[in-house]
This record gives sequence, structure tokens and C-alpha cells, in this order.
Amino acid sequence: MKTIVVCSGGLDSVSLAHRIAAEHELLALISFDYGQRHKKELDYAADCAARLGVPHEIIDISAVGRHLSGFALTDTIDVPDGHYAEDTMKVTVVPNRNAIMLAIAFGVAAARNADAVAVAVHGGDHFIYPDCRPGFIDAFQVMQDAALDGYAAVRLFAPYVNASKADIVADGARHGTPFERTWSCYKGGERHCGRCGTCVERREAFHLAGVSDPTGYEDPDFWAAATGAFSAEEVR
Repeated sequence: MKTIVVCSGGLDSVSLAHRIAAEHELLALISFDYGQRHKKELDYAADCAARLGVPHEIIDISAVGRHLSGFALTDTIDVPDGHYAEDTMKVTVVPNRNAIMLAIAFGVAAARNADAVAVAVHGGDHFIYPDCRPGFIDAFQVMQDAALDGYAAVRLFAPYVNASKADIVADGARHGTPFERTWSCYKGGERHCGRCGTCVERREAFHLAGVSDPTGYEDPDFWAAATGAFSAEEVR
């Protein structure tokens, strides 16, 4: 299956790229500059492409992103600390982000005779991000089947859509993903902050998967209190 991976440079999409490279024919990685608050993650996507020996293309949709203001990832609003299950994390939603990116990726895939576009949405995103849910994935496939009817047949491959973040860590470990060469933190500092939703989820996932976490965090113990499942003493 000739596949293009939508890769942000985060743990999920880099793990997916390694899985596709091992199991299918990886054609390229596509990333998007949508005006996100930092571009650091795109360097990690480029690093992944170089490591896997495939082209990496950054598609600039920052002009679109400027119209999606009022949210923490595209504006100057502070990124909240805490777990994704908290209501405050809704400020990290970028409306229709995945729908916009996937529509472009499908056009590229059709033009290049690819069989699939792979995306790393996962079960942990369902609570807060509507365009990461199984219903969205299914509906998007139906829409693209109609949009490309008679021209191309491109599959939306989302193998993690019903998986947990811990499942992705385990899968990434099986496929040799260098986790230290991935970036998750929304704040974009020198090290992962350890406090934003994606850092908390990342730290928890390694613990639940039983995989050593190579990530350097500014606050490595915050996740335990944020998840409410463990004390700092239990995870040391």
C-alpha cells in the first residue's frame, strides 16, 4: 500500500511513519504550517523523513490559520495546564483542522497515485477533538470517495483511531521509533513543559505502556496529580 503520512513531528505521527515504513510503502511525509504558535515540531517531522529516507513537504496554510484565531494553538492565548479530560483544554481545539489538512493530503495522494493517506488520530483525542473520532474518519472517507469518484481511490488509514496513547507508545517501541526525536509540547520551550495536556498525556502513556520515557520535562511529576491516578511517589 503506497502511503503518504500526515506527520506533525509528534510522538503519534512519527510512530505511525515508522509503522508504515515497516509494513507498507512509505511515499512521503506531509506536514502543515497552519500558523501554530511554534514551528519546532516541524523540525522533528523533517528529521523523521530524513531518517526513513523519504521526501518531506511542508504545506503552508498559515493564511487559513490566521482566520482560525481565538484558540491557544493559533493565537496568543495561554496554553492551559492539566489533563485533556478537563474542560479548560477545549481552548486547544483548532476548528476543522484535520478536515482541512486531510482534504489537501487526499488531493496530493490522488495526484501521486498513492493508495492511502495515514493519520495518527487516536482514542485519547475523542473527548476533546471532534475531528479525531471514528465517526469523522468514516464520514471523511465517504466524502472523499465521492470527491474522487472516477479519478482515484484513496484510503484514509487511521490505525490508532480506537487505540490509546499507551498503545501507540507500545506500537512505536515495536517499530523502533526514537521517541526522544519527537515533539509533543504545545508550549515549544527548550524542553517539554510536563504540564500542558499533551505533555501530561505523553508522560502517562509511557508509564501505562511500561516503556522508558526518554523525554526531558521541566516538571516531570505534574502528570501524576493531573491524571489523579497516581501519586508522585508511585511513579518514581
